[in-house]
Amino acid sequence: MGRTTLKTRPWCTFCGQDVGKPQYPDKRKLGEEFALGTCQCGAVYASDPTGFNVGAAMVECLVYACGDNWELAWELLPEEDYLTSLLEDYDELTHQVVETRNLDGRIIKGILYFIRMQKDLADLADSFEEKGRKVSAKTTDFQQAVQIEPALDPKRIKKKANKNLVKEMVQNKDADGLVALSFDDKKTLRLLQRQVYEPDEEKRWAIARLIGEVCSRVATRKPGMVSDLLHLLFEACSDSAASSWGAVESIGNIIACRPDIYGSFTRHLLAYVGDPSTRAQVLWALGTIAEKRPDLIRSTSFYQLIGLLDDPAVEVKGYMLRLLGRIQAKEVAGKIRMLQEETSPLTIYENGLPVHTDIGTLAKEALQLIEE
Repeated sequence: MGRTTLKTRPWCTFCGQDVGKPQYPDKRKLGEEFALGTCQCGAVYASDPTGFNVGAAMVECLVYACGDNWELAWELLPEEDYLTSLLEDYDELTHQVVETRNLDGRIIKGILYFIRMQKDLADLADSFEEKGRKVSAKTTDFQQAVQIEPALDPKRIKKKANKNLVKEMVQNKDADGLVALSFDDKKTLRLLQRQVYEPDEEKRWAIARLIGEVCSRVATRKPGMVSDLLHLLFEACSDSAASSWGAVESIGNIIACRPDIYGSFTRHLLAYVGDPSTRAQVLWALGTIAEKRPDLIRSTSFYQLIGLLDDPAVEVKGYMLRLLGRIQAKEVAGKIRMLQEETSPLTIYENGLPVHTDIGTLAKEALQLIEE
């Protein structure tokens, strides 16, 4: 999932998905100059084919994000109310990113300007009752309240990330320090990823949980940085020559903490359920995401997983029960009911901590959720 080719399809700088070609409105209004588009994650974008009109593109993109409400757009504050990002070397004619900046003799200097709202647009519009009134700063409910990370002092002395410093912070479970270091040095998340390659299972799950917490906070200001980490984690899962220890667990934690931004990555997890070495972890990740956003699982081809209720690995069966309960899979309630008396013990992980249970208990918990 890396971006190493010289020509490639444009992607959303917030969630990493490929985006469609921006289009000019059918009925262009006075002053409208740019083609516009919307990503599945909710971000909107404007195309400036010359790269010289970023300011104008920003204004038009922001107004578009606000549903053509100019008054609302002018009242919003960057970072507090919305995030911005640029994708450079974009060619609007062929809808691709050209890293060489030259295509068939043409100089490519275009940009895609992205904006993603920090708050629900309806909430912002409802609170904007009269011209000149400050927009309410209440947080959005994306199945959870998202607390925007406070801005750091621009005059502070920035820290440099290194392996030993990140390792020490991980050992101390210093989420605050890791978040601040991530804003100071973008290498932090890559170094944090390396810490999850831990042979001790309990430590590995705890680190994966910490990664999810740190990334959820970094994403409030630098979502593209977390998107890059997700691509690296998926690459680790796909590389047969590298260890994927902790990669799936970390992916699951990141998506579950910010499904509003990274929920589209959920479907890619299904590619690793066929590998016995990652099957249980994938089911854990899907179940963890389903606790907050069951619709993300329902929108995938999860039916192919139901047969795993008969898997001989007790861990796989246990995580399947956990998943099916959280998506309220009434379709298999009868099959789950048959497992209520099974006493096979197992250890599952919740919030980075081990929980000792058995298949029968998990089946009863799943049925309770389904019947609710």
